[in-house]
Amino acid sequence: MSKKTIPSSKRLTPQEWENAWQRHWKNAQLHYELPHAASKSSLAEHDFLSHTRSAKKEGHRLNKITKEFEMGFKKLEKIGPAVTIFGSARFKPGDSYYELSRLAGSKFAKAGFTVLTGGGPGAMEAANRGAHEAGGPTYGLNIILPHEQAPNPYVTDSFQFKYFFVRKVMLVKYSCAFIAMPGGLGTLDELFEAATLIQCKKIGPFPLVLVGGEFWSGLLDWVSYMADQGVFSQEEIGFSRIVDTPQEAVDMVLKSLPSELISRLDPPVKNRK
Repeated sequence: MSKKTIPSSKRLTPQEWENAWQRHWKNAQLHYELPHAASKSSLAEHDFLSHTRSAKKEGHRLNKITKEFEMGFKKLEKIGPAVTIFGSARFKPGDSYYELSRLAGSKFAKAGFTVLTGGGPGAMEAANRGAHEAGGPTYGLNIILPHEQAPNPYVTDSFQFKYFFVRKVMLVKYSCAFIAMPGGLGTLDELFEAATLIQCKKIGPFPLVLVGGEFWSGLLDWVSYMADQGVFSQEEIGFSRIVDTPQEAVDMVLKSLPSELISRLDPPVKNRK
């Protein structure tokens, strides 16, 4: 396993941040709100934002959203107790964080959970792969993107989503715990989505565990600072639970769930005693 090297980064000034942003998005259109309209799908997005939104057009969009929800409900209604594992699409096999996610998928599958991920490469692939190798059911809820996000081959089944918010509903709705492996903006989005729903008592409370103490230490410091400023209380924030190993995450989840749900766990045959 290759060791993931994290390069040291100097702290940028606000102007340096802006300059970097400008360089990255210099070829974008509509004031950086959309990618360059080079493909048919991105042309459709440009067309959508460039014209008045009529009730007829919005009704057509609502119909597509509804069908996507219906597809997700039908596909996932009978999967059994599941955990969702979030993580970056950018890790490669052999990277320490890839292998950590692979071990997490394996551990949760052996404990009897169905493993859900975003269905793409990197940590998502690794978690699906670990669950698959352990003999457990594992599903990928793939998002259609111009790059990075292609379905990985280690899933029991893969479901394609166009809308991020529909996909997030599915990942949250059918899970009894959320495991955040090291990741980027998408992982943070999913992490804070789950944290907000738990805080507002819309779901759960369900275990929300971050794996990788070194990686998440800065987030813990920031969240502690925010709590000190009074924007929320320490006890509201479930994702202050940070562990170093997947086994610790499994143990924490098992201790947190009611006995009725635990009794429904179905470990793979080869892992049963």
